[in-house]
Amino acid sequence: MSVNFEQARFAMVEQQVRPWDVLDPRVLDVLHRLHREDFVDTEHRNLAYTDIALPLAHHEVMMKPVLEGRLLQALDLNLQDDVLEIGTGSGFITACLSHLAREVVSLDIHADFIEQAKQKMMKLGLRNVRLECADALTWQNDRRFDAIAVTAAVTNIPEIFGQWLKPNGRMFIIRGLSPVQEALRVTHRGESLHEESLFETDVPYLRGAEPVPSFIL
Repeated sequence: MSVNFEQARFAMVEQQVRPWDVLDPRVLDVLHRLHREDFVDTEHRNLAYTDIALPLAHHEVMMKPVLEGRLLQALDLNLQDDVLEIGTGSGFITACLSHLAREVVSLDIHADFIEQAKQKMMKLGLRNVRLECADALTWQNDRRFDAIAVTAAVTNIPEIFGQWLKPNGRMFIIRGLSPVQEALRVTHRGESLHEESLFETDVPYLRGAEPVPSFIL
């Protein structure tokens, strides 16, 4: 059965994302304009606008649309901001960020995700995105960013992530133990990081940031 993607996109924004308290007009506009179906694996294309996480290679997932909307809104971006994305995945959030910020640097540990995302960015004519195949937990970088979007969960927030934030910089990150994890907005204020709890969710872990298995004797 064929899907009317225009209608499905409108319904996703108005019936899923907006009711989940995503009210930033810039975020809603970019979700209206970008064709999410072009970022979904072919076999799941007809499910691009449903309220579910869609599987990607390497046991990764594409976030639910409502999570994507809340992530983008939490970062409160403007066109002068430089953004670091940790976890390129399908490239959809990368493309959204590129419309909301000055520059996006996106990292992913999987080389095929990076290559596929490059092709998608080129097709869309997005020239303010730099994609790099790297492990964020060992990435060598002296640059600081206005915002950081972490698209996978961590057991604990790596200290280096906070060091990459500029003063007043914002980070969206999901922390905790599955199946009850906490989405946070972390703001760099003065010499410390301020955490604001946003909602509970459950997403796969960033490679290397999973809980350490505990053994009971």
